[in-house]
Amino acid sequence: MIAALALLLGCLTIGEVLARVTGLPVPGAITGMGLLLVGLVLRGSIGTSLEVTAKGLLAHLALLLVPGGAGIVLHLARLQAEWLAILMALLVSTVLTLVVTAATFRIVARLLKQDLAGGGA
Repeated sequence: MIAALALLLGCLTIGEVLARVTGLPVPGAITGMGLLLVGLVLRGSIGTSLEVTAKGLLAHLALLLVPGGAGIVLHLARLQAEWLAILMALLVSTVLTLVVTAATFRIVARLLKQDLAGGGA
């Protein structure tokens, strides 16, 4: 379990360093997750220790959201003052995400259909 936690935290740390050094507009946690994915693909398996540790973290994911909830309560006055702008941003971003996801799905489905029709595997 300690080795699995070290692996997860190591990937997070490397991702944070890469994000800051390169100036990528991607959060370090996402970069680290990508590095972990590449490592797992190259290895070919997850491993029991990492699987158990990851499931344990996911089982307690709600605890990781507590700081975010505390931040919302801390800035409650600002949320009350700017609720309309926040609501509009949430609605527009949700609709935009749905549209982009649907368009991406259609493009990929079309490409896969052409690939299958062309004799691909």
